[in-house]
Amino acid sequence: MEKPDFTAGGKVRVEQIQVPGAEGAPDITLYVLTPTTGDGPWPLLYNTHGGGMIIGTGETEIPFYLDYVAEGLAVFVGVEYRLAPEHPDPAPIEDCYAGLVWSAQNADRLNIDPERIIVCGTSAGGGLAAGTTLLARDRGFPAVARQILVCPMLDDRFETPSSQMLDGEGAWDRNDNMFGWTSLLGDRRGGPEVSIYAAPARAEDLSGLPHAYVDVGGAETFRDEAIIYAQRMMQAGVSVDLHVWAGGFHGFDLMVPQAAISQASMYVRDEFIRRALAA
Repeated sequence: MEKPDFTAGGKVRVEQIQVPGAEGAPDITLYVLTPTTGDGPWPLLYNTHGGGMIIGTGETEIPFYLDYVAEGLAVFVGVEYRLAPEHPDPAPIEDCYAGLVWSAQNADRLNIDPERIIVCGTSAGGGLAAGTTLLARDRGFPAVARQILVCPMLDDRFETPSSQMLDGEGAWDRNDNMFGWTSLLGDRRGGPEVSIYAAPARAEDLSGLPHAYVDVGGAETFRDEAIIYAQRMMQAGVSVDLHVWAGGFHGFDLMVPQAAISQASMYVRDEFIRRALAA
C-alpha cells in the first residue's frame, strides 16, 4: 500500500525526531508536522494514538489532523509510546507525558504557543490523553488548554453496563477490552493498585482540568465510562462538550465515514477543534 502524503502536496514539513523519555527510560520518537507557510507560533495538537494499548504508531492518526496543519492552523506532534504487553504501565503514559513536556519546553524550536496546547487521542489514545492531562495538572507542567477525548478507554474495572454488553460481537467487545487492559496492567487490572493516570476513571478529583471535548458511540463498550467521566468533570467545574452518537459503534466514523451519523460526528468535532485553535 502506498504511504499517504503527509506533506499534503508540500504544505506540511514532516520530521521524525528522537527526544528524551522519562528518567531512566529510553528515548521516544515524535512525529512533528509543521506548516510550510505562515509565521507562527501555532497552537499544538499533541496526539496519543489509539490501538488498545497494544498496537499503533505515532503516525497512525496523522490523517485525522493533517488538514489543520496544511491550512496553517496548528503544529501536530504524534508520540510513539511504548506498547503493552512488552512495556506495561506506567511505560505508555510516562512516554506520552515525556513527549508533551519536551514539546512545551521546546516551544521555540517547534514554533508553538505553549499556552495553546491541545492534547487529543482516540480510544486507548483517548485514555492516554486524559491520563496525560491529569499528569500535567498534578505535576504542574505544562499548561494544557484543551483535551479532546474520542471514544476514550478510561476504566479497567468493567463495572458499567456498556463494558459488559458486547460479547463476541461489535468492534472492541468486552473480550478485546479485557485483553487490552490485562496487557497494560497484568494482575493489577481491576484491583486497588491501578494508577489514575493509567485508568483516569479512577481519579477522584477532576477539578482544574482544561475544557474537554468527549464523544462516544451509543452502542460501544466505552459509552458509560466516557459519559460518567464527562459528567464528573462537569460536576468538578470543568467545561465539557459531550456528544453521544446514538447507534454508533466503536470507530464508526472511521469505518463508515460516508454514513450520516459519521458525517455529523466529524463535523461537530471539527468545529470544536477549529474553535480551540482560534481561541
